[in-house]
Amino acid sequence: MYVGTQLGGDKFAEVGDRYLRQLAQLGVRHVCIDPAGSAYGWTREVLARHIERIDKAGLVLDMVQLPLPSSGVDRSEAPAIMLGQDPERGQQIDGICTLIETLSGLGVASVKYNLNILGIPRTASERGRGGALLSTFRHDQTSDDTVLTRAGLVDADESWERITYFLERVVPVAEANKVRLACHPHDPLTRPGYRGVDRVLGDAEGLKTFVSIAESPYHGLNFCQGTIAESLDNPRDEIGAIIRWFGSRKKIFNVHFRNIKGGRYSFTEVLPDNGDMDMADSLRIYKEVGVDCMIMPDHVPDIDGEAPFETAFAFAFGYIIGLFQANGWDPYGA
Repeated sequence: MYVGTQLGGDKFAEVGDRYLRQLAQLGVRHVCIDPAGSAYGWTREVLARHIERIDKAGLVLDMVQLPLPSSGVDRSEAPAIMLGQDPERGQQIDGICTLIETLSGLGVASVKYNLNILGIPRTASERGRGGALLSTFRHDQTSDDTVLTRAGLVDADESWERITYFLERVVPVAEANKVRLACHPHDPLTRPGYRGVDRVLGDAEGLKTFVSIAESPYHGLNFCQGTIAESLDNPRDEIGAIIRWFGSRKKIFNVHFRNIKGGRYSFTEVLPDNGDMDMADSLRIYKEVGVDCMIMPDHVPDIDGEAPFETAFAFAFGYIIGLFQANGWDPYGA
């Protein structure tokens, strides 16, 4: 395992090659950075130029994001998959399979994705350490409980049918091409029927069911430690056993190494040193069970300064690298 990071194509277009050089200077070698534009337009030529650009900065493209974003069906390039709409979902899945084959041919061995209808619900942000603005969710403060997405009412059985339909068609293609599929949990766990949807991938039990569908060494998780903590009553005491369960079964293909304060239905997102979980202990468990992937920051607070995004992520990189070195491990993936 080794330190890494991620950046969407639109954000990459904003920060450009200067940020790639900054990552290399900070000791971050492995990345998940997408080309700009629609994933369905990522031809072999587009992706090859993108890989060359990443390589020129001294970085390695470990992973990209499939056109199934965390933002949910209302902003997805492939909405029919989670809407269960035929024949469109078959066509969209075919496009994803083609993309997986192209990435394999270019040496990109992992992709991440979401099977998400609602996006990432949050309530009003709250202030944290030093006045930093923290992404927050308080289920008892939500005001949109009955506001439906274009998906309408989707119960647990319908959610599982759509997820299974996708996996049964995509996992064999990923396995044939030796590309690991890393799915992100539903962020956060919400009460059944919230906005008309039963979210089935919001906790460890749902994720255990998920990884048992279409069993394959190429079918696993973008293991967001923060999201899973959001589903727990006591994240500090419970997270270790969950890491061990998925890690020992080789189902962790990427780690979002972030911390929270709070737990089920009520939390704030904080920098990794400032939350309820013992992140040093978590990293030791990832190592103990043989996790082999990027350990990356995610969802940093909004802080002050001229470059708040870069500064907050630089702090998180330094924190992760420090934990590696304190244990005598190489954080750079050399």
